[in-house]
Amino acid sequence: MNTRREPTPLVIVGKIESYLETLIEQKDKEISEAETLLNQSQMELEKLTKKNASVTAELQKFQTKSLPQGNLPTAYESALEAQQRLFLMHGNVEKLHSDLNHLKEQQKMLGEIKDELKKGINDIEASRSNFDPVEGVEMIIQAQEAERQRLSRQMHDGPAQSLSNFILQTEIAMRLFEIDPQKAKQELESLKNSATQTFQKVRDFIFELRPMMLDDLGLIPTLKRYVDAMQTNPAVEIKLSINGMERRLEPYLEVMIFRAVQELLNNALHYSQATQIQIQINLTDNEIQVQVVDNGQGFDPDVLQKNSTMGLKVIHDRVDLLGGDFKINSQVGKGSRVEFSLPLMEMPT
Repeated sequence: MNTRREPTPLVIVGKIESYLETLIEQKDKEISEAETLLNQSQMELEKLTKKNASVTAELQKFQTKSLPQGNLPTAYESALEAQQRLFLMHGNVEKLHSDLNHLKEQQKMLGEIKDELKKGINDIEASRSNFDPVEGVEMIIQAQEAERQRLSRQMHDGPAQSLSNFILQTEIAMRLFEIDPQKAKQELESLKNSATQTFQKVRDFIFELRPMMLDDLGLIPTLKRYVDAMQTNPAVEIKLSINGMERRLEPYLEVMIFRAVQELLNNALHYSQATQIQIQINLTDNEIQVQVVDNGQGFDPDVLQKNSTMGLKVIHDRVDLLGGDFKINSQVGKGSRVEFSLPLMEMPT
């Protein structure tokens, strides 16, 4: 499949407006789901608060020796468990509040962009030569990436909450030393392993969500780091080759190209079951070419035209909007070759 054409400004605006409407509808759904989940969590929090108060009151009866002291260890463990669950639920409700606020901010931002786009339609009709499609596409891509950056910052703050939970669990384990020292040691060892695994998962998730080195070092170093991180299965060979002078590109282009390679690599690994993947980047003075070739199961390229939710379709649309060239060569059972190229502009100094 080979598509190259010069889209008219109004066609580009129509595509961008349609894309914005889809994003806004998606945000409406996400906000509704978040509000439902928040309401449910708040109800659960109220129940846990009441239960904690009841368990605490019962524990106080032991302190006044109005209840048999033989049941004290059981009551003590129940009180600790109730406090832990209440603490975790408090943190969950706070996070849901924060997520809901972020979703509403994103929805508002998308609405403002759509309003500005509508205002510009008359100007496009009056003077089409003044319309810059790249700026419109950059605006959409940056709006999406703003969400990813906010989530990335949340992940940086999130571990503090996890550490608080770990500290509470550690205190519980320490108190168990008075009742069952061996069990307390096992709990602490389990807690250590969980903390280590959680830390690694958080680091991986942050990189998947928004590699910070993409902003700091640029596209090529980030791709090298990403390919190295994905090379975890010795039965799969992933090669990345770079031709041309490595340099920084426009931020929105670096984001778009990284997301495209990320999608194509994930498709080859998880859907095509490829064992050999070759990624090639060619940089010239005025163009960047990206090629991803794999020996996987392949697919029917015609499906791309029928399924608007596929990642390949998203890549194709973005390349199309930026005035680039997109090609797919694939057959079922014979692997895939996906290529796209994008025009480059000189970076301002």
